[in-house]
Amino acid sequence: MSRPALIAGVTAAAVAAGAAFYVAGSNESAPAATYVLLDGSKKSTPDLKGRVTLVNFWATSCVTCVAEMPKMVATYDKYHGKGYDMLAVAMSYDPPSYVVNYTQTRKLPFQVAIDNTGAVAKAWGDVQLTPTTFLLNKRGEIVKRYVGEPNFAELHQLIEKLLAEG
Repeated sequence: MSRPALIAGVTAAAVAAGAAFYVAGSNESAPAATYVLLDGSKKSTPDLKGRVTLVNFWATSCVTCVAEMPKMVATYDKYHGKGYDMLAVAMSYDPPSYVVNYTQTRKLPFQVAIDNTGAVAKAWGDVQLTPTTFLLNKRGEIVKRYVGEPNFAELHQLIEKLLAEG
């Protein structure tokens, strides 16, 4: 078995078992992508610069995604006024009506995009497992990638560190 196949298999098994883990980022720039928000407006990767931003790939059919969403909202509420932002990207297989309904009924305070074509997930490293979350610094560089639910205490410490950076 090739090393990438082995890593993918271990990743899938860990996520299926409910284990969360992170992959340290190499401070590479976030990939170029265009995000279509629920209101029909568009956002692009350069728009993510200037704030510490969490990009979360999720689906309404993903049990872990739904379970972590209240913690995502609490994190957003805690840090938004300090220069933190979040973009939730719904996967291409998630029916748009489900995403809109979930966003409205849960009153998600952050921007939600629908990846209708799968191009956004592909640009971010062919994301297939949900939730997959990327934390970006103010320069728009990937600092950390999480597959599965993040350890929120650790995530909050990292957000605070990144917010303190110039």
